Amino acid sequence: MPPPSSLPATPAGAALLLLLLPDGEAGRAAPVRAAIRALQARLGTAIRVLPIDEVTHPIVMRSFGLPTLPASVLMREGLELWRQPGFPTGELTITTLLALARMG
Repeated sequence: MPPPSSLPATPAGAALLLLLLPDGEAGRAAPVRAAIRALQARLGTAIRVLPIDEVTHPIVMRSFGLPTLPASVLMREGLELWRQPGFPTGELTITTLLALARMG
């Protein structure tokens, strides 16, 4: 996971897909990084994928009260639009995420 200073700015009102990961190493493992890049490519510029791990951001993780990790949460301007356990996969899920991101 790149340091926060190297992440591109997110436009106001943009949707964020938080990928909540179980530990600090999860976002650094090659298969996880590849899955995150592939997911971002599928979502394009409509949704920014942001991996968050419980070691680096424990308060953020606790604020969601998730029973299991990994988990995915779609947010816009501090409001939760969607959540599910695990990584988003499958065309229906991607289509749903993109539709929710387009809603104002």
